[in-house]
Amino acid sequence: MSRFHLGLIINPLAGLGGPAGLKGSDGVAEQALALGSQPLAAERTRTALERLQAVQERLEFLTFPGPMGADLLAEMGFRYRVLGDLSDRLSNAADTRKAVEQLQDAGVALILFSGGDGTARDICAVVREGQPVLGIPAGVKIQSGVYAVSPRAAGELTARLIEGGLVRLASGEVRDIDESALREGRVTARWYGELTVPQEGGYMQQVKQGGVESEELVLSDLADWLQDSWEANVRYIFGPGSTLHGLAQNLGLETSLLGVDVIENGQVIALDVSEVQLFELVAEHPARLLVTAIGGQGHIIGRGNQQISPRVLRAVGLEHLRVVATKRKLGTLQGRPLLVDSGDVELDDAFPDVVRVWAGYKEELLYPVGR
Repeated sequence: MSRFHLGLIINPLAGLGGPAGLKGSDGVAEQALALGSQPLAAERTRTALERLQAVQERLEFLTFPGPMGADLLAEMGFRYRVLGDLSDRLSNAADTRKAVEQLQDAGVALILFSGGDGTARDICAVVREGQPVLGIPAGVKIQSGVYAVSPRAAGELTARLIEGGLVRLASGEVRDIDESALREGRVTARWYGELTVPQEGGYMQQVKQGGVESEELVLSDLADWLQDSWEANVRYIFGPGSTLHGLAQNLGLETSLLGVDVIENGQVIALDVSEVQLFELVAEHPARLLVTAIGGQGHIIGRGNQQISPRVLRAVGLEHLRVVATKRKLGTLQGRPLLVDSGDVELDDAFPDVVRVWAGYKEELLYPVGR
């Protein structure tokens, strides 16, 4: 069974300034410790991770030494790997930023971090666009919209993702109050950027309230989104199936129902291509790959679309793959992962733990991938 790779960063100094009445922890950690404040971030993180113990066989953490994650994971019995090092000193912003870079290089599906707005700022400074992150609130002040409402909520949302629930992606603002000004009685908040964060999709309840989801309307919405975002001189590969065929029809394009087609600059340039033809079209040309899932089964690669071979996938790049599926189709999987079976085990193992699913107009969901 494939494992979900989850990054964990704990800012062990987060929240220290609160009990000491210092209006925050930035730059005053040693003072707060001298005043008797006790670190709270690890316990806040423990609360979040307790929800993940039920799925620990499906999970592997990548984390950092000592109080930045390894100590707590060892104590709780999770499977984990340690990246980087930490000298015998208080951790600082540079450690957080370095940790984010290493986790991204390792290809984690989600970076779970425990801290406050200062920690979110450090992550925002180095995170790559589109990398999902989620904050466990452990700071004195939480102005940023990248944190769960509580540590328990952070654990619940992460578990939902691991278990195959529908999790929506959204942008969350990173904001921070000027603590120096706050200590002088002035409240000054500043915007520092945005992070990609998972949000509770609420799929089943929304369907009950809103009635039956119309696939025709969803495909119309997706066509509008795609038409608004075509990249010039980029080749879009449409895989087989009624979902992508319907999407093409909503774009005014005639494609093959069971074949693989290539579109560039809003026009079909190759219809029902073979693997050889497809590779020639994308080998030295920027491309994007759209596939759908087989309803009830979940395969996105290796069933009915063998034209999208391992060498084609490598030429396009796995980062340029998107799954197109309605929430109803994903619901037929009943929490089971999407599946890849390219015929190349090394390539299958290189697939991310979660893929982005286009499910509506500017609506992306995260969904797990199995092998």
